[in-house]
Amino acid sequence: MRLALLSTAVLTLLPVALAQDDPASTDAVYACADLADDMERLACYDTAVGRLKVAEETGEVTTISRAEIEEVQRDSFGFSIPSLPRLAMPRFGRGDQDGEVVVEEFNEISASVTRIRKDSTGKLIVQLDNGQTWQQSDTRRVYLRNGGADSAVVKKAALGSFRMKLDGGTAFRVDRVR
Repeated sequence: MRLALLSTAVLTLLPVALAQDDPASTDAVYACADLADDMERLACYDTAVGRLKVAEETGEVTTISRAEIEEVQRDSFGFSIPSLPRLAMPRFGRGDQDGEVVVEEFNEISASVTRIRKDSTGKLIVQLDNGQTWQQSDTRRVYLRNGGADSAVVKKAALGSFRMKLDGGTAFRVDRVR
C-alpha cells in the first residue's frame, strides 16, 4: 500500500517538477492526452492547465480569437508594422485535404467613404468609416460622381503598393496616411 501511494505521489509530482522549466503552452496540455495511465494523465492535465491559468493571470499568455486577429488585420491594412506578423498574421484559412492549415492572404478591404478632399497638389485624400485615411500617390485623374463617393475598395498591388477604387470606378494608387 505504501509503495502504491509513493509511486502515485512520484507520478503526480514528476510532471510538476518537469514542467517548472517549460513555458506554459497548449502543447503541454495536448501532450497529456498521449499518457495511457489515468492518474498520470490527470496529473499532467492539472499541471499544464494550472500553469496556463497562472500565465494568463500574470499576463504572460493571452488568447485571441480569429475574429480579433482579422480585426487587427483590417485596422492595420496598408501599414507596415514589423512586429505585427508575429502577433496576428497570417490570417487563418481552412485546412487542406491533408489537414494542414492553408494560409490566406488578407489582400483587400472594403469600407464606406466618410469624406473626400484634395490636397494642395490636387491629389485625393479619402477618409473611410473604419478610421483609415488614404492619400492618392499617383497623378491619375479621378472622376467623382456628384463630387464624392459612397464606397471604397483598397487592394494590395505590386511591390507593396495599394490601389483604390471609389464606387467601382477607375483604380488609382494610394498610400495609407492614418
